[in-house]
Amino acid sequence: MNPVTSLKLVKSNVSPLVEAALEESGGLLRMAPCWVPRSVAQPGRRLKLHPGDLYAFGMRRGGIEERWFSSTVPAANEDRDPDEGLSYVVAGRQRFTFQQAVAERGPLLIGDRIWRKYNRWPVYAKFFDTLGPLPLHLHQNTKQAALLGLESKPESYYFPPQHNSTGNNFPCTFLGLEPGTTKADIRRCLENWHHGDNGILDFSRAYRLKLGTGWLIPPCILHAPGSLCTYEPQWGSDVFSVYQSLLEGRPVPWSSLVKDVPKKYHHDLDYLVNQLDWEGNTDEHFKEKHYLEPVLAAGGGDAGFRDRWIVYGKINGQQHFTAKELAIEPRARCTIKDAGAYGLITVQGRGRMNRLNLECPTLIRFHQMTEDEAFCTESAAKAGVTFENTSGVEPLVLLRYFGPDANPDAPAVGAHKK
Repeated sequence: MNPVTSLKLVKSNVSPLVEAALEESGGLLRMAPCWVPRSVAQPGRRLKLHPGDLYAFGMRRGGIEERWFSSTVPAANEDRDPDEGLSYVVAGRQRFTFQQAVAERGPLLIGDRIWRKYNRWPVYAKFFDTLGPLPLHLHQNTKQAALLGLESKPESYYFPPQHNSTGNNFPCTFLGLEPGTTKADIRRCLENWHHGDNGILDFSRAYRLKLGTGWLIPPCILHAPGSLCTYEPQWGSDVFSVYQSLLEGRPVPWSSLVKDVPKKYHHDLDYLVNQLDWEGNTDEHFKEKHYLEPVLAAGGGDAGFRDRWIVYGKINGQQHFTAKELAIEPRARCTIKDAGAYGLITVQGRGRMNRLNLECPTLIRFHQMTEDEAFCTESAAKAGVTFENTSGVEPLVLLRYFGPDANPDAPAVGAHKK
């Protein structure tokens, strides 16, 4: 087995490689696994990564808890590797970052509209997998992040059954604040940061996580993700502020609260309290405005496939991202047309999309190549991609996420009730 790192690294002039790969596959790029370690929690062991490779970045970096898909965003980790968080495209015996491919052939890959507006692929998705919960935190809004030259980070969750044979230690997520919570309540929690548990979870509400459902999370909303392995389409940023001082008995440093806060506000408790969207956090109808269940987009019945919206809805009037789950029955095939480019990950089965093989791996070694991930160009998506399940017994299940405003026909939050 030759590792991905043994392939020749091409750092510039990748356009000919991109064009050849698209021609060979039918408008698709093969992506290599992109692993990201985190030090805040313990690995959940459901990413199909070999147990011996969970700490492949070194113990000082923490365990591998995330796998990123079609990412052009560097991970905001301390002491990170230079290419950490960046997805690689594999073309024959060569590799290059997806970031470089988009920089050179953006309109061809992601479409003219997104390229003209953002000059990059502005979103990504990941699997997030931990043994326990994360601490209560938020992601700054556009105005707050811009103070440091950064971008906001709206995000979304979907809980795929294929990656959740066990729920691990705490399959519940704290979201928002109990109606009636005041700024003085949260300020008091920050005042008590160095006295142990600052008690902020006493003011939040935990929701039991349900497989095959999800949530849409705007910036400035407090959330403490639970221990289900989660598929997370999100904006291409990694800003956050942690508001919980103790996680499962482990102290959380004050620096995690002010990581993406201007230095002059590092001890300004009023500023830190006002980072919260108070109306959104204390909304008594929080669940009905953020909870998602799948909505059928195409297929069903005896069609041999079922394509469902799993992430949809707008945040502050904008569609930042959307996602679908395509399930194809054994020996069936279908052609799916989409309105925009997308990143794809296979979560069950084997088959093909156009001329590219797909297979969900059983176990992955660090730096091992897989055939479960791809990126589809806008032109190929609009022309229609043909998917075929080559198994006679098992469904082929694929998750794909899209860029901003790619799907104007996507449903609104709450559509699953209709």
